[in-house]
Amino acid sequence: MSADAHGTFPLAILAKAPIPGRVKTRLMPALGAQGACRLHERLLRHALDVALAATMPERITLWTALDHAHPLFRELADRHGIRLRAQPEGDLGERMYQALQAMDTPGLLIGSDCPALTPALLRRCQAALTDADAVFLPVEDGGYALVGLRRADRRLFAAIDWGTNRVMAQTRDRADSLGWRLACPARLWDVDRPEDLDRLAGHADLIMMPGGRYR
Repeated sequence: MSADAHGTFPLAILAKAPIPGRVKTRLMPALGAQGACRLHERLLRHALDVALAATMPERITLWTALDHAHPLFRELADRHGIRLRAQPEGDLGERMYQALQAMDTPGLLIGSDCPALTPALLRRCQAALTDADAVFLPVEDGGYALVGLRRADRRLFAAIDWGTNRVMAQTRDRADSLGWRLACPARLWDVDRPEDLDRLAGHADLIMMPGGRYR
């Protein structure tokens, strides 16, 4: 596929190493530590596949956490030619700001727990930055699955109650105080709670097998 078909915009993925008991902890009552960890790895691989279908691999950066030298990160970098960078210290807002601030042109940042993301939607979000100061994909639990900025500004991420259902509403208020125009092309869902698992039935590569295992 040509570079034009892909796009050449920068894209950051916040990526935790798949360590049992340290990832997808809210899913552990349903899946156990090992099952939740396997699902986390599947979701991360899926997010990267979506990113690779939307922009060039050399424009993709995995911002790593928990274990920066984890074999999965090296495998993905060697196989696809993406970059690896360690997430800095600080809360989620500071880490997102640093990843966006490091981009040489306006770009996007995603996590790894939203299987509803598609390459077309990523390209649509990037295009929205032509007119908007920021683009978001809100999710049903009150947060968001994607943020893209024309210019990084730490104030957008200040005093946000991360991990609560107030994140998107507070972020809108912060953007309003900055006088920013927002675009929200779609509202999605992510995989954080046991009740979210049923929706994975529509994603064949992430379907749970009997016994709480993911193939």
